[in-house]
Amino acid sequence: MTSPSAPDLVTLVDDTVRGVFAQLDDWRTRIEETLATEPRAAELDETVAALVLPALAADDALLTGAGFIADADVLGTRGVHFAWWLGPLEDNPVLGATTEPTRLDLSTRGYTEYLRDFRSLEWFRVPTTTFQAHVTGPFVDHLCTCEYMLTFTSPVRLPGDGAVAGVVGADVAVRRLEREVLPALLRAEQPAALVGEHGRVIVSTAPGMPVASLVPADAARFACATAPFAIVPAP
Repeated sequence: MTSPSAPDLVTLVDDTVRGVFAQLDDWRTRIEETLATEPRAAELDETVAALVLPALAADDALLTGAGFIADADVLGTRGVHFAWWLGPLEDNPVLGATTEPTRLDLSTRGYTEYLRDFRSLEWFRVPTTTFQAHVTGPFVDHLCTCEYMLTFTSPVRLPGDGAVAGVVGADVAVRRLEREVLPALLRAEQPAALVGEHGRVIVSTAPGMPVASLVPADAARFACATAPFAIVPAP
């Protein structure tokens, strides 16, 4: 078996990321169509649930959570409106385990005060100001799963004037992403790490670059095309 090179690893990561963004694009289009009918919050939630639940319940699902976060001004609700579902969770010291998707209930979560200013948070602010899809992380997700996570978000716009309605998004747990990337990393010509935008290690086979550490700013990088990720070979 031929060992994958750094460019081969970049292609693998790009294909994985491209698949997540393609899913978000489909959901975004269908949510915008629903918004064109001026739905109430409950009707919009039904639409979002019908879109995301099959992906979350699929065998060996890549996505850990998914949904739509609406700007409160759009639905006339108080505060941020989360139409967000979590896939089945393995045993978790904080949340326990679930066997089927469940809706995120903010009332059961601590540390949600920061959501009062949700428009300033990266996963919302970047896509709604650039009108481009975005990846936030890796970070520890204290709101949903208490896991090391990547959040993919894309802007949703209102029909007519194109004003921002919110973001459609999906979470991918780093431990789940490892299953997509790690086998190829282990077969690679030399140890290497997948790093995020700021050099934070996401997946690694290099002893000197453990997960969650920062790689040196001057480390050689092979950049991905679909997200601000890169493959960094061990020095």
